[in-house]
Amino acid sequence: MKEKLEAIRKQAEAELDGLTSPEQIESFRVAVLGKKGELTSILKMMGKLSAEERPVMGQLANDVRAFIEEKITEKSKEIKEKEMQKEIDSMPIFDVSAPSDLSRGSYHPITLVQRECENVFKSMGFAVENYSEIVTDYECFEALNIPKHHPARDMQDTYYLENGQLLKSHTSAAQNAIYKKYRDSLINDGLPIKAIFPGRCFRNEATDACHENTFFQMEGVMVDKDISISNLIYFMKTMLSEVFRKDIKVRLRPGFFPFVEPGFELDISCLICGGEGCPSCKHSGWLELCPCGMIHPEVLKAGGIDPEEYTGFAFGLGLTRLAMMKYGVKDIRDLNSGSLKSLSQFTDDE
Repeated sequence: MKEKLEAIRKQAEAELDGLTSPEQIESFRVAVLGKKGELTSILKMMGKLSAEERPVMGQLANDVRAFIEEKITEKSKEIKEKEMQKEIDSMPIFDVSAPSDLSRGSYHPITLVQRECENVFKSMGFAVENYSEIVTDYECFEALNIPKHHPARDMQDTYYLENGQLLKSHTSAAQNAIYKKYRDSLINDGLPIKAIFPGRCFRNEATDACHENTFFQMEGVMVDKDISISNLIYFMKTMLSEVFRKDIKVRLRPGFFPFVEPGFELDISCLICGGEGCPSCKHSGWLELCPCGMIHPEVLKAGGIDPEEYTGFAFGLGLTRLAMMKYGVKDIRDLNSGSLKSLSQFTDDE
């Protein structure tokens, strides 16, 4: 039996060297290690051995099986790498320096709306800032007057990481960093803080026609002496009229947000249904677009700004919902679907 096992090992090694496809590898595996394979047939003869020979031959048989399995794995990997390299070699050479063909694709509708909003706010003197999608609990909540265990956190159930950080649930998480970045210019040079910071946000919530667990917002803040609600209304009306290129029916209603006082909900008449009611606006005729208000004194303090001397407004514009209104997208889930049929209709009309 020992001679037969050694012969199977040598024969298997020799045969494997000549195999060139995954199908041949599988046929070989079945012929040698399968239920009716050569090695299995020999193992069935173990019962005829003496008690002293059985453990020795059993160990040798296991070694031969392990050797063959290892060789099969190595050969499979080798064949796979060769096939992959063959496919790479057959691909046409791509010149990265060649001009791009913009006719073969288009910008995402949210990107189009974001760029349009950025251009409008830049024309009004706002700086455009970027901020991380991963933030600390302090940035996302505590610096915004939302202490631990505050019930307002329930509305922003988000995704936490093992290190204690989290995926930001709103672009307001950048407010504290923005205030600290520009406060010296505000205090020493008298330059108002005027900044917008668009970004992707995440919330752990059920999805429907008007809610997604991943969406885009644009936060905006302005801080200076004698800033009032009228300044907020002016900038928001200007932005909306520029984006939609027509007068938009809006309404302000009281809303609670811990980082503003007083707080408002800015709604726009649903442009998908014309205000008659549809799934996108929950059949109300109105779509919540922009939570806003006057920045809470505690939030200014956390950013190193004296609320007795300075005031400001903040807003969180829903870019995803704005794109739905502008382009008549009835289901928010279409925007994250990656469907070429849904996205190919959009072109950069700037």
